[in-house]
Amino acid sequence: MGVSMRDLDPALKGAGQKDGLEIWRIENFNPVPIPQTSYGKFFTGDSYIILKTTASKSGALRHDIHYWLGKDTSQDEAGAAAIKTVELDAVLGGRAVQYREVQGHETEKFLSYFKPCIIPQEGGAASGFKHVEAEEHQTRLFVCKGKHVVNVKEVSFARSSLNHDDIFILDTESKIFQFNGSNSCIQERAKALEVVQYIKDTYHDGKCEVASIEDGRMMADKEAGEFWALFGGFAPLPRKTVSDDDKTIDSHPPKLLCVEKGKAEPIETDSLTKELLDTNKCYIVDCGLEVFVWMGRNTSLDERKSASGATDELVSSTNRPKSQIIRVIEGFETVMFRSKFDSWSQTANVTMSEDGRGKVAALLKRQGLDVKGLLKADPVKEEEPQTYIDCTGHLQVWRVNGQEKNLLAATDQSKFYSGDCYIFQYSYPGEDREEHLIGTWIGNNSVEEERASALLQASKMVELMKFIPSMARIYEGSETIQFHSILQSLIVYKGGLSDAYKNYIAEKEIPDDTYKEDGVALFRIQGSGPDNMQAIQVDPVASSMNSSYCYILHNDSMAFTWSGNLTTSDDQELADRMLDLIKPDLPCRPHKEGAESEQFWELLGGKTEYSGQKIVREAENDPHLFSCHYSEGKDQFLVKEIHNFSQDDLMTEDIFVLDCHSEIFVWVGQQVDLKKRMLALPIGEKFLERDFLLKTISPFTPMYIVMEGSEPPFFTRFFKWDSAKPAMLGNSFQRKLAILKNGGTPPLVKPKRRASVSYGGRSGGLPEKSQRSRSMSVSPDRVRVRGRSPAFNALAANFESSNVRNLSTPPPMIRKLYPKSGTPDSGSVASKSSSISHLTSTFERPSARDMLIPRSLKGSTDTFKLNRGANTDNENSTSSRGESQPIQEDNEDLPVYPYERVNTASEDPMPDIDVTKREAYLSPEEFNERLGMTRSEFYKLPKWKQNKVKMAVQLF
Repeated sequence: MGVSMRDLDPALKGAGQKDGLEIWRIENFNPVPIPQTSYGKFFTGDSYIILKTTASKSGALRHDIHYWLGKDTSQDEAGAAAIKTVELDAVLGGRAVQYREVQGHETEKFLSYFKPCIIPQEGGAASGFKHVEAEEHQTRLFVCKGKHVVNVKEVSFARSSLNHDDIFILDTESKIFQFNGSNSCIQERAKALEVVQYIKDTYHDGKCEVASIEDGRMMADKEAGEFWALFGGFAPLPRKTVSDDDKTIDSHPPKLLCVEKGKAEPIETDSLTKELLDTNKCYIVDCGLEVFVWMGRNTSLDERKSASGATDELVSSTNRPKSQIIRVIEGFETVMFRSKFDSWSQTANVTMSEDGRGKVAALLKRQGLDVKGLLKADPVKEEEPQTYIDCTGHLQVWRVNGQEKNLLAATDQSKFYSGDCYIFQYSYPGEDREEHLIGTWIGNNSVEEERASALLQASKMVELMKFIPSMARIYEGSETIQFHSILQSLIVYKGGLSDAYKNYIAEKEIPDDTYKEDGVALFRIQGSGPDNMQAIQVDPVASSMNSSYCYILHNDSMAFTWSGNLTTSDDQELADRMLDLIKPDLPCRPHKEGAESEQFWELLGGKTEYSGQKIVREAENDPHLFSCHYSEGKDQFLVKEIHNFSQDDLMTEDIFVLDCHSEIFVWVGQQVDLKKRMLALPIGEKFLERDFLLKTISPFTPMYIVMEGSEPPFFTRFFKWDSAKPAMLGNSFQRKLAILKNGGTPPLVKPKRRASVSYGGRSGGLPEKSQRSRSMSVSPDRVRVRGRSPAFNALAANFESSNVRNLSTPPPMIRKLYPKSGTPDSGSVASKSSSISHLTSTFERPSARDMLIPRSLKGSTDTFKLNRGANTDNENSTSSRGESQPIQEDNEDLPVYPYERVNTASEDPMPDIDVTKREAYLSPEEFNERLGMTRSEFYKLPKWKQNKVKMAVQLF
């Protein structure tokens, strides 16, 4: 593109250098920057240029340019705005997307910059217009339209302006009324309330009353009577008349036109393909409502201006002033533009465009212009990935076997087979309650029957828990950081153990390559640390190796570790840790790349060439939010992107998809009915199948289904999250009305829930970085054990062998904290019982110092033991039914002791206390602080929950 100094306006110098908005108003046909305090304030007689600069995670700057035309702007000013927009694109390196915005018919993307709305004011800077400054409040009537962004238009203050289909806002000096037409939807009513809040804050300094009027209310309602009195009394509303503004432009199949010498000539073609576009020309793609201008990379600035003028002439000649004109540059086409083509090959050369951008920058720099905005911004410093989930929780894993699932022992919870499917349930402390994640892991070689069974069984588990848990669907090779952090040490073996897998390979006569402990096996080791490490079994041949990884190779008598030349000491430590899990008893010989033994290569069938390139995981892209509606019977799938989204865009009546490219979230509102809730998984699958962002997203991308009110922290991190909002009752409109009347903050509509239970002696909530692990520190005298309280660690020392290798972190053993979950061990019950008895007796033997403390209130302990014995049968029968009755609060006047003297880890325990009722000795204040609730709240809990809470704070 040829660029000269005379082509560029000095007012645009330095534009687009940082993330945010920049706005210019056209004055005397030149752009004049306006102060930030006036952003969002538009006048009907003016034209504006708006630049939105977005910095991506990679540091690259993306630009969108909009030129806004007021309804009273002159034709000359509108033309100047269009031309200056092309110039601004040249200043930015010729890669911006350009939009024409007509007052009252703006794109949703443009309106999203100025949420909740824009309300243009009468007046203008040119052609005799004057900006109107309001001296006294004038009663105004507005009509609001839109579910996701609101288009606000002022209409005549008359009853004839009202109708049953729309929502109206009447702004009087002392009160703002919102009139909801009987045919309007809840989401539109809720969004209109945001406009009411905006008017209240902007024009009333936040000091006026607000009233909601439902269509059909008569004068008997006080506020409705007040509303109708302003219109001269109630009367039936007239039928809605269709004005020119209400008429919609029908979309039609794309028509391709080539612009040459300022004139658009149609091109006849049976199929619209990318190959029809010549890099030396400009084209128009007319779709009716949207009219695209495509500008080739090698076109000049004058040619681009000429194409812009030809497009304006096409729209005006066909009487389509509301058509949206969107201009795109070759190599930077929008998703919407590419979707209009029958075939669009993904051959855009980003390197070329970066080179071209640099050439433009060099040219402008020679001409004396600031080129900072043209150069790629410094990339965001890459930080260690965060899990955004507490890793001290409780894990259960089942292997799917046909239509059933088999619970795995704790020692096997992180050992998966590629031919099988698994279901996992993870419970962890949240901000103010226990959170749950239920998910499926689908092996690459698993059979279709078991894949469907895993998803169905996991869905039923979520349904049985009243849709409180989030649900994950994860495929082998696409695991998320949350999944890896929960399992901590994942081993993926070849083959499978399920009956369906064995039957399948027998039927297909496929060799059974299921891992055998005495066979030859090769594992690739990967991960970021001891709490996130994986061993993936690969084919035992040299070509499976990679210089960027460490490997474990073993047969029945010997193990080898192999470190590639590109690995670090941390990588090698992970290999040592994983070896302790895979083959702890075999002698091991470490090898470094280039110094292998003959025996090593013999086990791999000989030395061959292998790769030195590391497997790169999918990077997390900037997230996109979509509203999704799916009709399964009609197979209709409607998707709409929500630009510049926030938490308030998540309407409780709808289902949304948050696309992060490396993973997607399907968010389901509380007001979605049960039938539609069950479509959450098909909606996610349809979304991946359609690939709406045209980024070749994989159908095996990890998927989370998130229920409103139970959003996990790894979802809420994409928002500025207020947990009080999903806790509110009612639909979207009722919630926002309550917030509006509560002064802009969500009212407390639910009783405060108890503080989160801590796991392994840690407090709830998102832990500090140093605490995000269930691992205990390494000790030469015992194996590492995760998630155990100090009391259980004392017990564990009696059961564990000191001769076992202990470099690695074994699979979770947290089930021991939960009497209702996990599988029973087959070890020696007698030895464990004696150890428990021994440990308990140490708490009951008084020390010499304690003998000096007088014994308190006679018979309290004996009384409790009698009461407990009387209830034993009842408790056993209750637990056998899967339910527990709450223990009634004991009114005995027990002595008060400090927490440090009664907890299970106390170094100086109190004598003669009932060790099954340690909490009863705490003062009311310390009881509330330690257990996170009052005594009465605690004793209303079922017994198993009481024990769970006490266990978490070392009182059980």
